[in-house]
Formats: sequence, C-alpha cells, structure tokens
Amino acid sequence: MAKSFSSTLSVLFSLRTVPVLTFMVFLLPVLAGLLSTIFPAFGYLPAIGQVSFTTAVWTQLFAHPALPNALLTSVSSGIIATLLSLILSLTFVAAWQGTNSFKRARQLLAPILAIPHSALAIGLAFLIAPSGWITRTISPWATGWERPPDIAVIHDEWGLSLILGLMIKETPYLLLMIVAALDQSQAKQRLKLAKTLGYHPVSAWIKGVLPIIYKQIRLPIYAVLAFSLSVVDIALILGPTTPPTLSILVLRWFNDPDLSYRTIAAAGALLQLLLVIGTIFLWWITEKIISRLGKSWLANGKRSFAETPVRIFSRISLNSIFVLFFGSLLVIVFWSFTRRWQYPDFLPSVWSIQSWDRNINNLLWSSSATLIIGLISSLIAVILVIACLENEKRRKKSAGTGALWLVYLPLMIPQVSFLFGVQVLTIKAGIDATWLAMIWGHLLFVLPYVFLSLTDPYRQHDDRYIKVALSLGVSPTRAFWRIRLPMLLRPLLFALAIGFAVSVAQYLPTLFIGGGRFSTLTTEAVNLSASGNRRIIAVYALLQALLPLLCFATALALPNVIFRNRRALREH
Repeated sequence: MAKSFSSTLSVLFSLRTVPVLTFMVFLLPVLAGLLSTIFPAFGYLPAIGQVSFTTAVWTQLFAHPALPNALLTSVSSGIIATLLSLILSLTFVAAWQGTNSFKRARQLLAPILAIPHSALAIGLAFLIAPSGWITRTISPWATGWERPPDIAVIHDEWGLSLILGLMIKETPYLLLMIVAALDQSQAKQRLKLAKTLGYHPVSAWIKGVLPIIYKQIRLPIYAVLAFSLSVVDIALILGPTTPPTLSILVLRWFNDPDLSYRTIAAAGALLQLLLVIGTIFLWWITEKIISRLGKSWLANGKRSFAETPVRIFSRISLNSIFVLFFGSLLVIVFWSFTRRWQYPDFLPSVWSIQSWDRNINNLLWSSSATLIIGLISSLIAVILVIACLENEKRRKKSAGTGALWLVYLPLMIPQVSFLFGVQVLTIKAGIDATWLAMIWGHLLFVLPYVFLSLTDPYRQHDDRYIKVALSLGVSPTRAFWRIRLPMLLRPLLFALAIGFAVSVAQYLPTLFIGGGRFSTLTTEAVNLSASGNRRIIAVYALLQALLPLLCFATALALPNVIFRNRRALREH
C-alpha cells in the first residue's frame, strides 16, 4: 500500500517542483490578497460602483475620531507585550539554563502553546475580572468586598489586560524559540567556557550566548511583534473598546452594513500593515543601536550582572505566567460545569452539565468543522513540507535565509491586511464559503508553523541509514517510506499536532473566508465572549482547548504504541 501511494505521489509531484508549488500555495494568495486590499484602499471597488482611484478614502480614514487612540493603543500594547515577553524569556534562560527549574519549564511549553489564544483569553477574563476567581479567593475576608468592585479590569482603556494576555502566550513561544536556538549554537560549550573564565551564570549567558542566538530568534521576535500589533481575537475579549485597537476598528468597518465603509476598512487594513512594517523597522534600528552601545560593555571584563535580582525576577515572573495560565484553564472547567456560582463563593454551589446538554447540537457541528478543517489542512501542510525537505536531502542543498523570510512572511503580515483580498479572490473563483476555501485559508497559516517545527529534526536526521539501504539495492523511494519516515514519526506527529493547534486558533480566516457559513469552536467562543453567559462561553472555550491537547497527547503516545517492540525507535 505504501509503495502504491508513493508511486502515485511521485507521479503527481516531482520533488523538484514541490517547493515552488508550496510557496505558490501559501505566498501567492497572500500577495494577491494584499493587492486586492490595496485597490479598495484607494477607492477602486467596482462591487459598490467605485471604478476610479482616489485618495479621498485616506482623508476620511485620518479624519475618523477613533483613529488616533486606536493607533496609540495598538502600538503601546504591542511593543510593551513583546518587550516584556522577550525580557522575561531571556532572563529566565540566562539565570536558570541547565537547572531542574529550566527542564520543568521546558516541559510545560508544549501544553501552553497548544491552547488557542481565544480560549486562554476567555479563561484569563474569568480569572482577573472584578467578579473573577482571584477576587473571590480574597473576598470578603481580605478585601471586605461583598459585591464585585467597580473596577474596569477587562477592556481597560490602557490595554493592560490585553498586554497580560499577550504575555502569557508570547513568553512560552519565545522561550521555545530560544531553546531551539540554543540547541543549534553550541551554547553549552560557550557557557562552560565563560564560567571557567570566572563569569557568573547570568553574565556568562548574556555576554557569551545571547549575541550568537539573537540572530536566530530575530524572525520569531518580529512575528510576535506583528501578532501583538494586529491581534483580533484576544483584543476582542480583553482589549479596550472605546476606542478599540486598530485591528478591531478595521474589522468593524469591514462588517458594517453600509458597503461604503469597505473602502475605509481597506485603507485601515493597509495602514495596519504600514504600522507593523514601521514598528518592526524601529525595532531593528533599536537593535543596531543597542548592539553598538553594548560592545564596550561586552568587553569590559566584569564577571557579574545583577545575578540575584535577575534570578528572583525571572523565577517569580515565569511562575506567575504559569499560574495565570493554569488558573485560566481551571476556571474555564469550573464555569463549564456550573449551574450556580454566586459572588463571593470560592467554588460553585451547584454543579451541572446543563450547559453541555443544551448546546450539544451546536457543539457537535462546531467541533466537526474544527476537526475536519484542522486535520486536513495540517495533513496537507505536513505532506508539502516533507516533500520540500526530502528534496533538500536528495539535492544536498538546504534553503537559505531568504526562504526562511518567505516562510515567516504570512506570520509578519497582519491578517486583516490581506484576508479581505483573499475573500475577494475566493468569490471571483467561485469557491467562497466552501470547504475547499476554508481548508486553503487555514493552510496559509498552518504551513509556516509546520515547516518551522519539522525543519530541524528532518535536516538533522542521520543520512547514513539511507546510504546503507541504498547500498543494499533499495530504491530511494522505498528507503524513504521504510526507513526515514518511521524514524521521524515522532517529530512528524508533533508537527501535525502543532498545525492542528494553529488551525483551531484561527478566527479571522474562518470569519472572512467562511462568509459566516462556517461555525468553528473558535468563532463561536469569540462571538459568545460578549454575551456575558459565562457557562456557555466556558463550554466552547474548554472544548476548544481540549482538542489541541488531545492531539498533542496522541502525538506523544502513538509512537510508543507503534514501536512498543522497538526500544530505539521509542526513544528516538
């Protein structure tokens, strides 16, 4: 069966053409979507009778009273969240690398990254709201509050809850990227050498390791910055509302019944892109300035750098992130099985599955759509990435930095900036609001993450196994199916789980490309977040969080079952 499938695959795709096909699948729609957004941004939208280009749209955009504060909120929350997440992740690795605390934190990264943004944001809102679980924990015995305090914690005008929500998701991601960079940069040897020269751990890491690995984590930092500046689902749940962030403002204009707002929305989407590009450029300039100013500090010979404060700060901060994360998940579980939970009770007084029972039909439909779109888009992404990487192996030539930039491109371009254009393309192609369009739309975001998660394990696989097989007369295709894929089963399944988690988290692609006809757990959870019914919201959020976790658990357990009689493959 494997042989027939492989022959079919080789007929359909030549390995040399797959990289080009892959980039066409997920880059051309992004570029075409941008063009389809740029034209309406300058007044050209035949669908509403506007067939001439004009800059009047931009005049209307800049005259909008909510725009200045929306820009300020977007920039401030995005930069602060990214900067704090980066500082926290760097200081923790600098202070604790090689310790048991570091190993335990590393083990917690996968479940944290598996949880969709919107599910985490909903749980955090339940946790830190004036009537949330934290307030219930200290009331009334410590605060005297018999009623929830009148404090704008959620949707605060400063965007503090939005920043906190972004930090909880971004810090583990940056930690994972730093750990991956450490494994490729001889960090242990550098750190050991610095310590033998008398440098204390934090100073040794900052001076001996950070300058090397920063080049490798630069693109992930830019992706995090772009995401923070243009995030939609977390901003809808936690962000300010009067006015909202720029991305939410643009989304409101796109959804306005008055079609004339489509041109203003397109101009706003293009402004969002320019905002991201400008902020990334400023970040890059700041990097250069810090690099120049830091050279003398790196060479000053000082052996310590605030060792104790850095260790205390990083330990407390990261533990707080973990506590807030797991507390958010736990409070979602409580609310989903609650019938009565009056303030200030610490736990529900009456438990029930009524919320699950009443919404079972909608839950089944949303879960089915989520599973179908997520699994198919992830499977397609894994197949394309495997073909690209196998092509590298056989040609003995790896993709360079330019290809990596192309992979990160969809992650650094705000979704709202090109999804409207992609929606226009699907309408023109006659596939709007179809399963094909939905899977394709999710593939645009799934494929980069699958590529990034699978690249290193695939490239590091020992080719001597394949050479031995070839020397015994086995064909390259058979060696690929019988040797390479079984040995890489664990990273392949892990990449599939990552792709599925990314697909589950997609809100805007489902909203735009689905045309309102597709209901996933994420769209339902985000849309219900404004309803105030915590029980129903928690049900959708919990199921939304459970599916990726189950997928990751399967990816971890399945190789142990398949290779239960092959110890070396179980440990590979």
